[in-house]
Order: sequence, then structure tokens, then C-alpha cells
Amino acid sequence: MLNGKKSLFSGMQATGTLHLGNYLGALKNWLEFEDEYECFYCVVDMHSITVRQDPAELRKKARNLLTLYIAAGLDPVKNCLYYQSHVSAHAELAWILNCFTYMGELNRMTQYKDKAAKHAQNINAGLFTYPVLMAADILLFQSDIVPVGEDQKQHLELTRDIAERFNKIYGDVFTIPEPYIKKTGARIMSLQEPTKKMSKSDENPNASIFLLDDTDTIIRKFKRAVTDSGNEIRYSEDKPGISNLIEIYSIAAGKSIEETEKEFEGKGYGEFKLAVGEAVAQMLKPIQERFAELSKDKEYIDSIIKNNAEKAEYFANKTLRKVQKKIGFPERIR
Repeated sequence: MLNGKKSLFSGMQATGTLHLGNYLGALKNWLEFEDEYECFYCVVDMHSITVRQDPAELRKKARNLLTLYIAAGLDPVKNCLYYQSHVSAHAELAWILNCFTYMGELNRMTQYKDKAAKHAQNINAGLFTYPVLMAADILLFQSDIVPVGEDQKQHLELTRDIAERFNKIYGDVFTIPEPYIKKTGARIMSLQEPTKKMSKSDENPNASIFLLDDTDTIIRKFKRAVTDSGNEIRYSEDKPGISNLIEIYSIAAGKSIEETEKEFEGKGYGEFKLAVGEAVAQMLKPIQERFAELSKDKEYIDSIIKNNAEKAEYFANKTLRKVQKKIGFPERIR
């Protein structure tokens, strides 16, 4: 609990432009929480450097991501939107939690194995201990809930294990976070390989819809979306391509899956793909317009970065000081 409300933490990496899966699976859902929870939404730039980044590009992408948070509808007064690297408590708590995490636990992390395979020339210690920094991110703000995708559940389970282990030794220091997984839109799949999740890093430019893609690009990508050899617009496990498009359309158009199936009954894939593209372009247009407007207002974005970093730092340091006292670090003379 913070300020009399339950607390929530989530964040996204500053390693590329947000895609439709990020928006429908996470960011759009975040808008539901701002009145009920004390929300902290981080630009996780510290996590980003486990893979080599161009410094100027990383700074640009981090700012664009924070701007997109606001453009997508997150109120920067009701929600704390900040850069992870601006709150040093993330790194300080991560080091402490490293000392309460076992090698075997980190070895079992499937994302580490996947990323190590993709970046075999740069298997660094940061990649290995990445889940501990993620645990620190969450526990710093005494988070009651964490909106996560299915692929992040393992990391949250580790976070809970670390918190419970620490609490068992030192008393009730950390809130044990619960996952929040919304079924609809939780997994938007690749347009080219619909059995794989949509990804920022996909090498096929037609596989992902990015939030800043123009209307023509969006429609072209949907027209090229991989489906199947049938002609029935039906949501089914054996039709992953069409099912993915039905899910996307139903969210973009504000309809149920059953309503979508009925609307396109007897119609061809080509007509359906065009309708999906138009619905998505229409949904993203206000975000794109707001992003362009915000990007011109440097002073406003700078003030949000400054004020929200101070707010995040205040709450993070409260937890950090408590942890440091519990484990026996000498108190600072102020």
C-alpha cells in the first residue's frame, strides 16, 4: 500500500518502437488501473543494456517510449512514468537481492536460455541476473499486483520466492506481488508466423505492426498476413493466423469474437484483412497525432521526466532504506 492505495508496477524496454502486441496486450490495459492503484510505469533502460545499444539511439528510444506512454492515454500525474536509470535504488536493491537468489534459480529461467542463444557472442552476467533486477523493480514499490504476459510469469514467481525468502529472515519487509494476466489481447501473434508472439526484434518487417506505422503501411502488412488455405473466418486453434486477426479486429473494433465471426460470415480473407487493417489504423491514429504533438513540447516532457523521477525515487528509497537497515548496513549520517 502506498498513499492509501494498492501499488502496481510494470514497464517496457527502450529497445525499439512499441508494436501492436505491446499496446493491446499491456499498455491499453494499464489505463484501467490509474484510479484504483498507485501506478509506476517504468522505461526499463537498465534492462536494455544486456544487449549492446547505440548510446544516442537508446536515449532517443527511451524518450520516445515515455512520450508514447502519455500519447496512449496514461496520465503523468495519476501515474508515475519514469526512467529506471534515474532511480539508483533499482541497482542498489538488485545487488542486495542477488545475495538472496540462488544460481540454480537463475539457471532455470527460460528467457535467459532464449536470449543467450540469440546473443551467443555476448552472454554477460547482466543477462543472467536480469530476473533479479526485475525483482528489485517490482519489490521497490511494494507492488501488490504486476500486469504480466504469460512469458513473464516465471520471472514473477522468482520475485515472489525472493521476497518470501527475505521476509522469512527479516520479517514483513516486502509485499508479495500477485500477477495480473488479462486473457483478451494478452498475446498478439506475429503476422508472418502466427504461432510466435509479435516482437520488436523480428527480422521480417511485415511481421509486426508498430504504433507509429502510417495507415498505408498498416494495411499493407495486414494484407500480407499469413493465414491458411481455407476460406472460413472462424476462431479456432487449427487456424492460428485467422484467429490472431479475429482477436486483433475484435479489440480494435470493440466487438466480441462471436460478433466478429458473424460480421464476416461468408466473406473472403482479403476483405477481412483489409477491414482489420482499417480498424487498427483508425485505433492508432489518435495516439500518433498525440505523439507528434507531445514530441514538439520538450519543456513539458522534461518536466514529467524530472517530477516523476523524484516521485519514484521517494517511494523507492523508503523501501531501500528499510532493507538496508534490516540487513545491517550502517545508517547514513544526515
